[in-house]
Amino acid sequence: MADDWRSDRPEPLAVGPPRARLTRQERIREQRYRRRRKVAAIAAVSLLVVVAVGAVFLGSRLWHSMFGTSSGDYAGDGVSDVVIQVHPGDSTTAIGQTLQDNNVVLTIKAFVDAANGNDAISAIQPGFYKVRTEIPAADAVQRLSDPASRVGRLVIPEGRQLQDVQDVKTQAVTEGILTLIAKASCVDLDGDRRCVSADALRDVAAAAPPDMLGVPQWATAAVERVGQDPRRLEGLIAAGTWNIDPSAEPQDILSTLIAGSATQYENNGLLESAAATNLSPYEILIVASLVQREATPEDFSKVSRVIYNRLAAQRTLEFDSTVNYPLERIEVATTDADRAQMTPWNTYVRPGLPTTPICSPSLAALKAAENPEPGDWLYFVTIDMQGTTLFTREYEQHLANIQQAIRNGVLDSAR
Repeated sequence: MADDWRSDRPEPLAVGPPRARLTRQERIREQRYRRRRKVAAIAAVSLLVVVAVGAVFLGSRLWHSMFGTSSGDYAGDGVSDVVIQVHPGDSTTAIGQTLQDNNVVLTIKAFVDAANGNDAISAIQPGFYKVRTEIPAADAVQRLSDPASRVGRLVIPEGRQLQDVQDVKTQAVTEGILTLIAKASCVDLDGDRRCVSADALRDVAAAAPPDMLGVPQWATAAVERVGQDPRRLEGLIAAGTWNIDPSAEPQDILSTLIAGSATQYENNGLLESAAATNLSPYEILIVASLVQREATPEDFSKVSRVIYNRLAAQRTLEFDSTVNYPLERIEVATTDADRAQMTPWNTYVRPGLPTTPICSPSLAALKAAENPEPGDWLYFVTIDMQGTTLFTREYEQHLANIQQAIRNGVLDSAR
């Protein structure tokens, strides 16, 4: 009996309704549903991983920025050259922020600590500086303190014009503003020397719309009248010291200089002076450029008065500087053939002022154009090599003064 106990056990009964048999389409849909759930689950996990990693990274960056790492600093000679800008009024902390943003130092704190007590950092001038990425903070302090690290520093002497000019007697070439900009734009980055060419600047000066070049509203119409000649920007870049970004495009460099110059001119009273006269701000700038080229500083205000007196009398100005300007040369005396050339600048044949300034005037020349010395003079001539200039209203006296200049070798008797 013991061997037959299994045969007497009742069979288990199925519970519930019988399972329906799935069709082929239903099985396919069920498989797709299962795959979608699996993909969604994987995507959710992946998103959580990304969020976690990002949170760790950002938290780490914030922690390093505020408190540093165990070392709090980079080590070694750096990775690559980079140019950074120190803005006017930047504190040591602000400079440190710029350095950290450009991956030069690891933390702001490391730079501030390294710069503490360094007078050179306290006196650092606004401008552009070449440094290296991932360098110790002490090295960053040393590099910023080194004058050789400064790049993009542009010095424009008073009286320069855009193009290079040559002295007729000595054959010496005086570099124009475009050449000076091109040289100031040069920087060596990891052994590769990069410069903006004078030709590229000249092309942009001739073709770019005035509003894209920072030309002020009071000069726009005059610039447009000149057409596609780079001389249309003459005088709109002020003499002085400027900082240019070596990595910037030619148009951006010119725009920065012209907009900054317009602000400088306006801050020195150009608009107010124009409002008090019958001349526009642009015309006063032209007068200042003539004063700069025709006189020495002690005579600026007198020459300014001669210009206004001759304009009021509707006389041609007859300045040799306006003859030489489009010829791109320096010459005390001009020939009859030179003076007969029909150019937009030649004041022997053109009434009124030349079509543009003929150089970038100094602040002193601009002040003289705004505030001419009282007087009735119509003529002036330099009579000796020391720059002595005689002024008169009478033409006969002017002829006598010219003869004195000829005897002293200032003017050619064949003139």
